[in-house]
Amino acid sequence: MGVVIPDDLVEKGKSRIVLLVMDGLGGLPDPYTGKTELEEAETPNLDALAANAALGLLRPLLPGVTVGSGPGHLALFGYDPLEWNIGRGVLSALGVGFDLQPGDLAVRLNFASRDAEGRITDRRAGRPSDAENRRLVEKLRAGVRSPEGVQVFFEPEKEHRLVLVLRGKGLSAALQDTDPQETGVPPLPVRSLEPGAEATAALVQRILDDATQVLADEPAANALLARGFAEYVPYPSFQERYGLRAVAIARYPMYGGVARLVGMDVLPRPEKDEGVVTALEQSWDAGYDFFFLHFKYTDSRGEDGDFSAKASAIAAVDRLIPRVTALKPDVLIVTGDHSTPSRYRAHSWHPVPVLIASPWTRGRDQEGFGETACLRGELGILESKHLMTLALAHAGRLTKFGA
Repeated sequence: MGVVIPDDLVEKGKSRIVLLVMDGLGGLPDPYTGKTELEEAETPNLDALAANAALGLLRPLLPGVTVGSGPGHLALFGYDPLEWNIGRGVLSALGVGFDLQPGDLAVRLNFASRDAEGRITDRRAGRPSDAENRRLVEKLRAGVRSPEGVQVFFEPEKEHRLVLVLRGKGLSAALQDTDPQETGVPPLPVRSLEPGAEATAALVQRILDDATQVLADEPAANALLARGFAEYVPYPSFQERYGLRAVAIARYPMYGGVARLVGMDVLPRPEKDEGVVTALEQSWDAGYDFFFLHFKYTDSRGEDGDFSAKASAIAAVDRLIPRVTALKPDVLIVTGDHSTPSRYRAHSWHPVPVLIASPWTRGRDQEGFGETACLRGELGILESKHLMTLALAHAGRLTKFGA
């Protein structure tokens, strides 16, 4: 069920919780050293925390099931993804601050490159700059026609990513992605996945075809690939469920989107990772109870297949930890939304290390923060959707169940 704790057990309090997420944190052992990226990284500050923390592993959904970042984060926030799953399009639209209305259809788009035969040669169009992204989006806004009875919005996101939002009656999100997930082939056609979605499929195909015509003279970004069709449906908020006034600090728009979906305030996107912690420090006494911090490069470097770069990304976050602990949060949780082993070059199903630091843990003199240590930790392997229960308990915000 979506409400995974008895929400009427939640009590008000003055304690503050920090959830620090290193995207794609979990890894696999290097064949030569036998260590994962987390175990190989220089992490003296996380290791010091782990010595007396509650350690364990989080299963984002079900054994063997690989999740995307959307359901991975929803689970961390205590929303069962099997009930509350939402497509990437809505998260991207919310992430860029678009004012979605119930029933809006949103889809995440990639600028892509294709050859004269229409085959995709680069699914990310060389990763254009954010400024170039905005220029291309303005070109689409000026050139793509809105079908009768439907409003069409193009919004820039970051690098090669943008968002398409359709507003009208009777729209369906039951559509197949057009991204083939490989090069050397043309984009897939928009197809309906259930009866009643055919009209929306034809509508979206027409818009994408018009966009391709508009982009035809571009040297790199001359095509669009669609992923993550989703209809916007409001969620019960963090404050309604947990009595927590929550704030999100993330450099990448999509993660602000998933936070906004559950009612968190979202601060302006920092330019650098250090800015995430600066924003935390500046907002510490602004009346928030829950702080969600997101770091992206651990995931990106894993997808690049670069073991040492992922370890370096983890180490860079570790160097920021003393600034977080100096604020003296009542509960500090460090984990990831899913695993992205550099050997695998993609999201995987492997459980994710988690550390909970509070005065109420049983950990004593544990050796570092890594997959091996977490496997032996007091938390065992638990589903990510139960993390909020533990966060609230360690923060003294859950009352006793029953007489």
